Amino acid sequence: MSSATSASPASEAAPSAVPDAAHASSPAPGATPSTGTSSDARSHSPSPTPDASSSTSPESGSHSAEGGSDSEPVFVIEGLHVCAVNSPGGEETSNGSGAGAASGAASGAGAASGAAASAASHAAGDHILKGVDLKIGAGELHALMGPNGSGKSTLAATLMGSPEYRITDGEVRFKGTDITDWGPDERAKSGLFLAFQYPQAIVGVSVLNFLRQSMTARTGTETSILQLRMKIMEWMERLQMDPSFADRFINDGFSGGEKKRNEILQMAILQPEMAILDETDSGLDIDALKVVAEGVGAVAQENPRLGVLAITHYRRLLDYLTPDYVHILLDGRIVEVGDISLAHKLERRGYGAWR
Repeated sequence: MSSATSASPASEAAPSAVPDAAHASSPAPGATPSTGTSSDARSHSPSPTPDASSSTSPESGSHSAEGGSDSEPVFVIEGLHVCAVNSPGGEETSNGSGAGAASGAASGAGAASGAAASAASHAAGDHILKGVDLKIGAGELHALMGPNGSGKSTLAATLMGSPEYRITDGEVRFKGTDITDWGPDERAKSGLFLAFQYPQAIVGVSVLNFLRQSMTARTGTETSILQLRMKIMEWMERLQMDPSFADRFINDGFSGGEKKRNEILQMAILQPEMAILDETDSGLDIDALKVVAEGVGAVAQENPRLGVLAITHYRRLLDYLTPDYVHILLDGRIVEVGDISLAHKLERRGYGAWR
């Protein structure tokens, strides 16, 4: 589950929902670019190449540095500069509380753990992200690839409003609204979802109760426990999860693969309009990766306007989820944008070709 808010385990209740809490999402419209899904997973044909050319591309034929379709985007990142809060340019902050925070709660803990390595590798005062531009249309799937320390998890945590990071310049817009100053709970309730790289366990809160409270926080209305359980059982079967996990504490005693499937379960139930998958493929074997990827594709098929930003190190996830755009992030900047062929080129040449 992933979310972007910090909270203590029990009240944080949130590994992922509202986006995990971040998961817990809410409405997020945007333009509807052409996209489709396959029976195995979401699979589209690449979107048309924008006019602008990418920066620092070793070969021609790349998309614009931002990517995205010409229609109104659901999610926009412009000129984003980010540093850690404990650096001279940052400041201590706290975000979210209550049920909404719980939804976004996991995001603080999970996202922070995923981005901690990136922050630790930068000296105090250094910017981790140095002017990131990205546009995602409704129904589009964008892949963000980069080596360790490039700022991928920092971007995911920042987009969910993690208090671990501070935006010093630029803005983030969701469904046309500037959410740069919103807390994790507000983002989660509005339809933004984050699947954690390292989902946290929340002892004392069952998967079922977490999703019920997250749904209530997101929609503002009580959710029938019977209907919710039936829906959870349906998705657990599709994700090949043991149905008894619905009554277990969130991620408590779950294997790495079970935690990642639980993140996708939350995404399926919370029905966000924009989902950020922070290295969802990490730690998964081939079989688990296929199940998780097919789960993402199934969620996208049921919600064709869902925008997805899939962050990954390797191309293997993209064997099951065909992106409309592939972005390469190096040293806090997106250096090239293209279609799936860019991921194949990256696999052949390595990141060194863009350094």
